[in-house]
Amino acid sequence: MPNAVCSLLAETGVRDLGIHTEMLTDGIIDLYKAGVVTGAAKTLHPGKMVCTFALGSKSTYDTIHDNPDVSCQPVEMTNLPHQIIQNDRMTAINNTTQMDLQGQAASESSGHRHISGTGGQLQFIRGAYASNGGKSFLCMSSTYERNGDRRSRVVLNLTPGNVVTAPRSDMMYVVTEYGLVNLKGKSVPERAKAMISLAHPDFRDDLEREARANGLIPRSFV
Repeated sequence: MPNAVCSLLAETGVRDLGIHTEMLTDGIIDLYKAGVVTGAAKTLHPGKMVCTFALGSKSTYDTIHDNPDVSCQPVEMTNLPHQIIQNDRMTAINNTTQMDLQGQAASESSGHRHISGTGGQLQFIRGAYASNGGKSFLCMSSTYERNGDRRSRVVLNLTPGNVVTAPRSDMMYVVTEYGLVNLKGKSVPERAKAMISLAHPDFRDDLEREARANGLIPRSFV
């Protein structure tokens, strides 16, 4: 997902992007090589790509080796919200594996089976939203397949045992291939309707029936 976003950014004509991230990826380095990333507008560490580690190809490692434009910082510098917030117009882009109709996101486990650590997701969501002009985006594909069975990532209830990585109170923009919604300030019924709109069309009717049967969407709510 990070590399896909960077590929799309390269086509938009944006300039002078700044990087403050936990993980430096191939996509970010591609933007840097293309002259899109300069850090000129950064408030914190202007002109520097700030990260705490890199994960990618040999080309990425060769590019950052002894590169004065890269500043590899301790995780308490990259991830703590009071650091992130210092960059104006901070945009946090994360992905997740499952979200319920109230906006909770599970990004680190599949039931009781852990697939990732907590990482900096919640910290970047909070830091970006609180920055001057900042936004946070949580992205996911609407479905996934398991043993040939297609399932929805948008669900009434999270899979039992799933860890809640980002609570509903912190959620801002949510994105799937079917659109984008902003959950900030929405009521429970409005959140449920918004999340259903992001689900694959094959699952929307069932999700709406479940939401109404469980009281998330009252009968009187249109």
